[in-house]
Order: sequence, then C-alpha cells, then structure tokens
Amino acid sequence: MSIWTKKCRRVPGCEIPSEGDPSGSRAPITRRGMIVKAGAAAAAAAAFPAPAISQGIREFKMATSWPKGLPGLSSSAERIGQAITAATGKRIQVSVFAAGELVKPFEVFDAVSSGVIEMYHSAEYYWERRSPAFNFFAAVPFGFTADEMAAWIHFGGGQALWDELSANYNIKPLLTTNTGVQMGGWFTKEVNSLQSYAGLKYRMPGLGAEVLRRLGATVVNLPGGEIVPALRSGAIDASEWVGPWDDMYLGLHKAAKFYYYPGFHEPGTGLSTAINKARWDSLTAEERGLITTVANAEYTYSLAEFNANNAKSLQELRQDKNIEIRKFDDSILKAFGEHSGEVMAEVGAKDPLTRRTYQSYMEFRNRYTPWSDMAERAYLNARSLPFSYGDKG
Repeated sequence: MSIWTKKCRRVPGCEIPSEGDPSGSRAPITRRGMIVKAGAAAAAAAAFPAPAISQGIREFKMATSWPKGLPGLSSSAERIGQAITAATGKRIQVSVFAAGELVKPFEVFDAVSSGVIEMYHSAEYYWERRSPAFNFFAAVPFGFTADEMAAWIHFGGGQALWDELSANYNIKPLLTTNTGVQMGGWFTKEVNSLQSYAGLKYRMPGLGAEVLRRLGATVVNLPGGEIVPALRSGAIDASEWVGPWDDMYLGLHKAAKFYYYPGFHEPGTGLSTAINKARWDSLTAEERGLITTVANAEYTYSLAEFNANNAKSLQELRQDKNIEIRKFDDSILKAFGEHSGEVMAEVGAKDPLTRRTYQSYMEFRNRYTPWSDMAERAYLNARSLPFSYGDKG
C-alpha cells in the first residue's frame, strides 16, 4: 500500500483509484472531504509544517513514473527538484520520489490533479484516455523530433494548448526532459514482414500502440519495472522502452535477442514536470519564472545526456555477440507510416480541443519539415558520404 493510499484513507471523501491503470477509467480522486475542518487541518499540517509556513518555505513532493535510480529519467527528475530548490533560495523545497514510493507509476496524474501531492514527472501519453490530446505533448508516430517538439511548444502555440488541456484537471504542465529518438524495441523473435505482427504480444504506450493493433498485434502498457519479468515469462513477446542506455539498465538486452530500429512511434519523446495548478497559481511571478527557466535548461541538458550515453551504450551492444541489431525493413516502416497517418487523423477528430491541438501540430510539422530536410537531413546525408575525415580509430 502506497503512502498516498494510506493518507487518502485517513481523509474523508478521498477516493482511491484502482492500481496501475493509466486509462482514466478508474474513479477520480476528489478533495471534497478535505474541506471538513479536521481533515483540512490534518492535510495542511502534513503539507506545510508550521515552522516552514512562518519562514515562507513551501515543501513540494514530486512523484515520478520511473523506477528508482533509472538513468536519464529518474536522474532528470532529481535534477529538476534540486534545481528548483536552489533557484528559489530553498523557498520551494522539492522532494523527489520514485515510482511506488509515494504513488504508483500511473497514479501520479490523479495525485497531482487532486492536490494530494504537488508535482509529477512522467509522460503525457499515459493519460490519453482522459483526452487523446495528451499524446501530442509526449510523442506521436512519425511526429516531432526533440528540437521540433521544443520549437512547437515554445514558438508554435503548443504550450497554450497544453495549458488549456491540463487546466481541466487542475494541472500546470512544463516540458522538461527529452529522450531523443527512441529505438523500435526488443523482440524475442525475428520481425521479417508485416505478418510477424499477427498475434505478437507487445508492450507500447501511446498512439503507436494503436498502429500495432491494426497490424494484428496485442498491445499492453506496463511500467518500466515490469517489462523484463514480462519478457522472461512470455507474457509479452516484445517491448519498446527508450534507447540503449536505459534499455541496458533495465536488462532488456538479457531478456530478448533482437533489437530493432528506428522507433517510428517516439521520434523525440518529451517528458513533463507538472504542478498542481492551485499551487502553481499561489507562487509569485518570480518563482514561476525560475521554475520555467529550470524546465527549459533541463530539457537541453537531458537530451544531451541521453544522446551521449545512448551512443556509448550502443557500442557495448554491438560488441555483444548474443544481440542482433537490425533495421526494420522499409516495407514495414512504410506500413507503420500509412497506419500512423490514419490513426492521427482519427484521433485529431475526437473532440474540439484535440482537433485544435492536432491542427496546430500538423501545421507546424508541415511548415518545419522542409527546413529540417534542407538543413539537418541534407547535412547528415553529406556527412555519411565516403570521404576521409581525420582519425577514424
């Protein structure tokens, strides 16, 4: 039983959702019981100790969806907490908790929405059944790279749409981490054609999961800490996670042999730090500005960290004779693309806010792609030409 569950049971009117379900189908957590005088007093005392209040200090708890110590994801959350604490001169003191320490991995959204805790660090596509629009603020198939994602959020109208969406759940979101281009995943069997997906049991979140369902796969979502046991037991046949660095940390390379790329489903996954909106609104303009600056800095730092360590880890995997690293056949990638387009269009028509988000996303993608092709793609193609360049050692 999580600490959050225990506290919730002590507060009249606080409802406990079913465990481990990111779907939004469970009962919402409410705060109605906390207006009861005794309950409110207890909650206030727990969140704001009297000495802290008198000194103007706020103590924020951040729950994450990541296993403790997971590099890149858990470490990014830790840095964010430390940086906010330092930037505000310790007026806001952030304590970071791994998945399950306060809240189960997929319960962090409800916990922050209700105000039971103040912050979460997670991936927005976990909340897609509350609104499909959440997918656009994490990753969608054949969508934005990390740079494109940041450009849309900050200069393409993405943040305003995200704020509007999350405000419906009493949450203020910030883009704070990016994993870069992800891998296609680990498979216990070869994938030679589209027929290989018929009946395949695959772990994948977000809209990429719907693409695979249309190819005949059975798709489930599992927290990171449950992937390796599921692969070893045969409960699943394949799973994506992030990239070589984090995949090796979890031990996926010891549970499956075939490692496929590229990850069509997550070309630049943005992760968020979200704050209970009532708490966010109670901060000063200076404090909100400092937190936003921390978020922007961490986004750049985390992407650099992922890219550097993925490159190093890929070298290690290539030296492992038990691992076969393979590129998806172009015929498979083309089918991924065609089904992705269908899924995106259908999702984009779900409701007015999702439609506006989809339209904004696609307009920015269509405008940015010619520049990306002329700049980064053309340069990378040029760099791959066979010419001598320094010491290749």
